[in-house]
Amino acid sequence: MGDKVFISRRRFLQAGAALGGAMLLPGVMQAAWAAGSDKPELATVRFGFIPLTDCAPLAIAALKGFDKKYGISLQPSKEASWAAVRDKLVAGELDAAHILYGMLYGLELGIASKPQQMANLMTLNRNGQAITLSSDLQAQGVSDSHGLKRLIDQKAPGSYTFAHTFPTGTHAMWLYYWLANAGIDPFADVRMVVVPPPQMVMNMRIGNMVGFCVGEPWNARAINDRIGFTAATSQQIWPDHPEKILGARSDWVARYPNTARALVAALLEAQRWIEASADNTRETARILARRAWLNTKEQYLSGRMLGEYDKRWHDDHPMRFFQQGEASYPWLSDGMWFLTQFRRWGLLKSAPDYQAVAQRINRIDLWKEAAQAVGGITAPTQTLRSSTLLDGKVWNGADPEGYAGSFAIQRKGA
Repeated sequence: MGDKVFISRRRFLQAGAALGGAMLLPGVMQAAWAAGSDKPELATVRFGFIPLTDCAPLAIAALKGFDKKYGISLQPSKEASWAAVRDKLVAGELDAAHILYGMLYGLELGIASKPQQMANLMTLNRNGQAITLSSDLQAQGVSDSHGLKRLIDQKAPGSYTFAHTFPTGTHAMWLYYWLANAGIDPFADVRMVVVPPPQMVMNMRIGNMVGFCVGEPWNARAINDRIGFTAATSQQIWPDHPEKILGARSDWVARYPNTARALVAALLEAQRWIEASADNTRETARILARRAWLNTKEQYLSGRMLGEYDKRWHDDHPMRFFQQGEASYPWLSDGMWFLTQFRRWGLLKSAPDYQAVAQRINRIDLWKEAAQAVGGITAPTQTLRSSTLLDGKVWNGADPEGYAGSFAIQRKGA
């Protein structure tokens, strides 16, 4: 290993300035960040994950050696439920985790449990979740949310049960939004329960619920088992929405900033590798199908990862991991959107300082440093982005409290 590997970050940047800001080789940058004054404080990083397709960047980083490239070794821990991820992360049994976006924000605000200062280090993926309805509903003529509304109106409130994975999580928010867009109040017209992702299909099979929102492969599995059908994808609700994130306690990041940066850099490399080609995506599906990860069949994973939905349509917004780095960037407006939904559904009794909360949690500074270490990634110049959702509403972060109060169905006074 050459002497240049041990150049400190300060001297490295000074050398770059002396060269007039010329772009240096990414490999030299990575070596300086991994072995100089910014060497990771920890050799091993314990991370938790739920067996879902969107844990892919963690699997690829660990199995393709991207973690070692940045001076750390990833130690995966498969968890049975999001509650288990929350509890182990808060207790310090995990250093970081594949976690629901809204779950992390709920932790910060004390909605999901006792308040705990948290950090969102990066977005792990966009899109790729779905709402599955039972074959029994399909037999009664239900094919979409409006058909579901007509059926629900014929029954007493609470006659039908739906499931999501965590009260403040993404799946709860997608399901609530989709139902409410059709005029179905998710808190008054139907019954809601929480079910861990791996238990969704079994619970639908025995009739415990008629619909659920979850990540893959469980929606594809319901179709294969002939107990349900995909009524909507989450990207139909919000094209290119944020989904899972890399979460950690903020005190862990403060104590081990170099380790946190190395972790983000390794996952950025993994995200880029997954999307580099269709063959890489297929290989990712084969890896995830292994017992140590999802323990399922590759056929349940590869199609939807490539945007092929049940051989019926090609989705223009399938699960995305990289998109030139934009997908992983921790946009402030993404986090703020979940706060608007917490307000809408009465989880927050008063308006928070939306942008201040997002700035505190979303570590854009750390992401930029990691992107610099990886090289070849251009950071967005803005922190807010604009999106149009299922109901035609535009979300851009400009007036979050106004947006939260703009919905016909809400529970802000609850």
